[in-house]
Amino acid sequence: MISIEVLSFLAIVFCLLFFLRMARVGALVAFLFAGILSGPYMLNLFELTGTWQILGDIGILFLWFSIGLEISFSRLWNLRNTIFGFGAAQVLMVAVMLFPFLFEFSTWSITGALMVSLLLAMSSTSADLQLLGDRNQLNSNVGRQIFSVLLFQDLLSIPLLAMLPVLSGKSFNLGATLIDVAVLSVLLIAGVLIISRCVMNPLLRAVSKLKSKELFLLVIMLNIVLWAVLFDLMGLPSGLGGFLSGMLMSETIYRHQITAEISPYATLFLAIFFIVLGMGLNLDLLYSKWYLVLGGLACLMIIKFFAIYMVSRVRKNPAPESTFISLLLSQGGEFGLLVLQMMRNNGMEIVPYADQEILIAVIVLSIMMTPLLLALYDKLRHMGKITQMNTKNLQVKNTDVEPTVVICGFGRVGQIIAKILREQGVPYIAIGMNVNSIMEGREHGFNAVYGDVSNTSVLREFGLSRRNTRAVVLALDNTETARRTIWAVRSISPRVKIFARARNLPDSKILLRSGVFQAFPETIESSFFLGYGLLEFLGVSENKIEEMLYELRANNYEKLDSDMTSNEK
Repeated sequence: MISIEVLSFLAIVFCLLFFLRMARVGALVAFLFAGILSGPYMLNLFELTGTWQILGDIGILFLWFSIGLEISFSRLWNLRNTIFGFGAAQVLMVAVMLFPFLFEFSTWSITGALMVSLLLAMSSTSADLQLLGDRNQLNSNVGRQIFSVLLFQDLLSIPLLAMLPVLSGKSFNLGATLIDVAVLSVLLIAGVLIISRCVMNPLLRAVSKLKSKELFLLVIMLNIVLWAVLFDLMGLPSGLGGFLSGMLMSETIYRHQITAEISPYATLFLAIFFIVLGMGLNLDLLYSKWYLVLGGLACLMIIKFFAIYMVSRVRKNPAPESTFISLLLSQGGEFGLLVLQMMRNNGMEIVPYADQEILIAVIVLSIMMTPLLLALYDKLRHMGKITQMNTKNLQVKNTDVEPTVVICGFGRVGQIIAKILREQGVPYIAIGMNVNSIMEGREHGFNAVYGDVSNTSVLREFGLSRRNTRAVVLALDNTETARRTIWAVRSISPRVKIFARARNLPDSKILLRSGVFQAFPETIESSFFLGYGLLEFLGVSENKIEEMLYELRANNYEKLDSDMTSNEK
């Protein structure tokens, strides 16, 4: 039976999420505060039992999986200069500036200060990408630089995880550990290339043919858990297994559909992780050490800001762009929270327990401060105190570019439309669920991808946008699927023109009522072409035929409809 505690907890989560999102603060912070309020130091609605811990561990796995899913080799290659240039320089500069400060003003060892410096050099991937998305700057020059830095930080997290045993004092053979990390990295790259092409692609292709969302989702879940268990058995962090499972699927054509399917569950379990993190915070300790929390927050954000600003200026970014980049990356990140949680759960004494609590509080507050600092930045920019920066979107040759035309469905009609657009040089992307036609189309050079066009997340992933997409073509043979797709398209871009294929006149009327710009019934149009050829053979002039067909097409085939029976099939 549902208890009053559960009702109270859900009400708390709703209120926090509602008001914090109104303030443009990340949703994850709302979940953490919900855990604090529900935990033993405040309302005491729940006890931090083993069940909560297991759910939190699953949330960690999903976070690592989501990170791995974003790291495909093609993306790394396209952004290699920025990733391994700006990203590496940023982390190094922040760590170099933080290390002497931490070592001087704490009782930590050299390894402890080094580890914390690297943890604090990481930024919040989820919060920063959400802020860039809200500001429509993901594809701008600034957005791509920030994304590259975050991508390098995600890559760096793998060797840092593998080095935890050495830094925590559980292993003293640093040379052997570095060799292990290097070997592990090579094996990861080779494993991803081989397994994704020889195992994952055929497996997902077979599952996709069955057209079962439940089975597709189960394969994803099994893949995550399988690799997490294997890495755990090898004595490695299970998070590495989740990361590898994401990389395996990032190299398949199903990546965007996987992202859309798994996103709600990943968000749910990640929310549980932050709730567990909030429940475990020792508020009495933080209250007694409030000056350390606020002092640490100020020092972290100021040092990171100036370190990143210097690196950005060295890379010849203008001052306004450098300021924006530095503000957005000046907070701590989820990786720091994950590692601190792992240290606490596994009894790793890299830094004392009390200091771990303070570090968690500093990271969380820094994530909360970022949108507030950006609001101040915008206000100063509007007042003319800061020069306007270039926010123009860049066009890059990959499937993430926003297309001019989105084709929903890649059967015989979708393929013909794609061929016409390709020959005219119109940027397009065709999305379909028929894996055989998708694979065959890609072999022939079509920009065709696998995905469910009635899913808004899939449409966004493949570039449907309010600004850049001029038209959507519904090349679907199912009216109900077409109606769901219309709703999904309209929820993203309410004014985009939708051209639809219909089987017959009644279906075209249904689609027109649902909001399409034009609907062309196949049975009627094929009859028109047949009649055109017949009349032309019989000697009727071309102008007269065109005039007749124009009259028949007028007002959605109104004249033709009045002469047809209601039994049309």
